[in-house]
Amino acid sequence: MKSEKVDYWEITNEGLNVIREGSQEAKCWNAIKAKEGGMDKKELEEAVGKDAAKVGMGNCMKNKWVKKEGDKLISAVDSITDTVKEQLSMLAAAPTPEENGKVLKGKEGQVLKKRKLVAGKSRTSYNVTRGKGYAEKRVKKAADLTKEMIDSGAWETTTFKAYNFKTVGEKVGGGYLHPLLKVRAEFRKILCQMGFEEMPTNKWVESSFWNFDTLFQPQSHPARDAHDTFFIKDPASTISMPPEYYARVVKMHEEGGSGSIGYRYNFKEGDARKNLLRTHTTAVSSQMLYKLANQEGGFKPKRYFSIDRVFRNESMDATHLCEFHQVEGFVADYDLSLGDLIGTIETFFKKIGITQLRFKPAFNPYTEPSMEIFGYHPDLKKWTEIGNSGMFRPEMLAPMGLPPNVRVIAWGLSLERPTMIKYGIKNIRDLFGHKVELARTKTAPVCRFD
Repeated sequence: MKSEKVDYWEITNEGLNVIREGSQEAKCWNAIKAKEGGMDKKELEEAVGKDAAKVGMGNCMKNKWVKKEGDKLISAVDSITDTVKEQLSMLAAAPTPEENGKVLKGKEGQVLKKRKLVAGKSRTSYNVTRGKGYAEKRVKKAADLTKEMIDSGAWETTTFKAYNFKTVGEKVGGGYLHPLLKVRAEFRKILCQMGFEEMPTNKWVESSFWNFDTLFQPQSHPARDAHDTFFIKDPASTISMPPEYYARVVKMHEEGGSGSIGYRYNFKEGDARKNLLRTHTTAVSSQMLYKLANQEGGFKPKRYFSIDRVFRNESMDATHLCEFHQVEGFVADYDLSLGDLIGTIETFFKKIGITQLRFKPAFNPYTEPSMEIFGYHPDLKKWTEIGNSGMFRPEMLAPMGLPPNVRVIAWGLSLERPTMIKYGIKNIRDLFGHKVELARTKTAPVCRFD
């Protein structure tokens, strides 16, 4: 296929009028020549019209067809050639655009275009000829060699598409991170930057001993009822608990210690051995603290965190599920205070973009003092509860064997709530669970907290 572009001139309505009646300058010269003694500007405008006189008089003077004597315009030549009319007539007589485009020379076309007598046009012509691949019937080229082609022998006569080794392959549709995982990765990075180490939380089933008893939570607490906790049927009981540590925990519950009178009830070993789906990752924190207290070389200060799944037997609604993710951290060191806890919490939340915090006194069985954490939500324009915190009670720490002046500050929050705020999700079931839209993992942007 070949293309050819031709530029030509199209005569405007005003140009056609020039062909019929002559150019404005010719009209002016004829009027001045016809009147003996010439005429002034006003008389010329009356004779040829104001518009024609405006254009024509200037061109007459430029071509030296007329001259001025006083107020009068008189002819300076005996005859003229109306070049503009001749040029337009030749354009009109040209049989083809190609011939039309050759009529005007140099700047003649631009002069006529400026006077709006012609307009420039272009025409592109295509010459299509039969190529070597021409066929009366178009056959689609095959893109793949199939088993059927090989079996039938059709591959010998089939025309295949040429391989393009430079083309970019189709994007692989996999490996996308769920919004929860994106926020979890960002939280993990922030906590590691703050000097925390991650705890092993891959064991979802815990005994009631580690989940409740070691946290100095009484066996009569409502959270230990079946309507709040998922208990395991098989195996229903754990077979291992540290004997000496177990005895100290039992004594703390029944008799007290470290300034406490305990709960003064008969501790039941059967309740302590019941297996359950952990209700919080604090069960892992308790085990890590026990290891710190009994490790070789004695206690050494540590910072730990965990982000993992926990389970509660709750009624599901737009903001609650039976399973969710808990973010938890604790610092174990000598002579820590409530000020250290507030400072650690403020540092963490500042890194995820929450700078306005308030703390409200609260009650937890295993922390004293305890505080609820509230953050200001700029979109909702109100204060929202975003976490819980406190200092682990001596009744919890003493049986572990930690030194008396060791204090443990701890805090926790759900992973789902900040994720819902970050991605503008109103219903938690649209974020986590069987109703989640799979396409969200592809469309959710990268999580960044500045």
